[in-house]
Amino acid sequence: MLTIFFVDKGKQNIRLQFWIVVIAMVLFSIKILAWYLTRSVAILTDALESIVNVIAGFVGLYSLSIAYKPRDLNHPYGHGKAEFLSAAIEGTLIMLAGIFIIYEAVYHIFYPQELLQLTKGIYLVAISAVINFIVGFIAIRKGRVNRSDALEASGQHLQSDTYSTLAIIVGLLLIYFTGIQQVDSIVAIIMSLVIMFIGYRIARKSVAGIMDEADDIILVKLIDQLNHNRQQNWIDIHNLRVIKFGNILHIDCHMTVPWFFNVREAHAEVDMLRKLIEKEFGPAVEFFVHADDCTPHCCPICIKKDCKVRQHPFTKRIEWKMENIIPNKKHDSSTPG
Repeated sequence: MLTIFFVDKGKQNIRLQFWIVVIAMVLFSIKILAWYLTRSVAILTDALESIVNVIAGFVGLYSLSIAYKPRDLNHPYGHGKAEFLSAAIEGTLIMLAGIFIIYEAVYHIFYPQELLQLTKGIYLVAISAVINFIVGFIAIRKGRVNRSDALEASGQHLQSDTYSTLAIIVGLLLIYFTGIQQVDSIVAIIMSLVIMFIGYRIARKSVAGIMDEADDIILVKLIDQLNHNRQQNWIDIHNLRVIKFGNILHIDCHMTVPWFFNVREAHAEVDMLRKLIEKEFGPAVEFFVHADDCTPHCCPICIKKDCKVRQHPFTKRIEWKMENIIPNKKHDSSTPG
């Protein structure tokens, strides 16, 4: 079931990324036409960012085609981390585009150029902004549903392009009504700083994925689900780790169960845990759960009511939290909870 889910989601992501590339090329053509008509440096910078969109789109398409290849002997965990590389490249390209935009804008502050046919230019870039926002919204939503960092990064890039385009439209309107040509460059500089920040965020997130940095959002959501659906035979869970490879989550942990359980009974508890997490995160989850046997020091925190071999009375239930479920240490009644 996991393989089928992975392949289906992969095809969806690749198909959407393909259309993102096609649309990026069309919008680049529209913006170049708008720049040719107006000679606006702000529109030129918007067009230059669209070149980044096209390049990043092709990089994202390639990375997705790699990421969803089936695992093999050389890549036992699959190829999912290719998505992180794509997002890193895309974030870097956005920041480089921002630097170039600042250079061009500063130059035109000192050497302003008369703008032409502003009305036509405004209409053209407004059309591109609407298309970018819609496609970016779809890409972000699908990327989050399918847990695709490359697709989500593409969507964020498109929406950042939308915001910069809207600001450019505002600047063009100011020029149209005031006749102050320097407004064109000032708007370009402000928007370049905004898109550079967005590029940094995309690149930072991808580096975190490459380095297997803990995802606090996923961990908090997972721990909350475990606390609300805790079973009496789950005496303790510790050494919890979550690693993301593409749209697959690899989860491993140690789960303490009653020492008198046989292998089948222990496996049934692990299987129950798997179904619980799949209910929240979908079937694209791989589990590596190590079953520990309980010891007498576990009795004070054990919530099992019908235990016939209990050696100590129940004292308190320990709520699992980030600080006590991640360390590789069994809990006891003295553990801060």
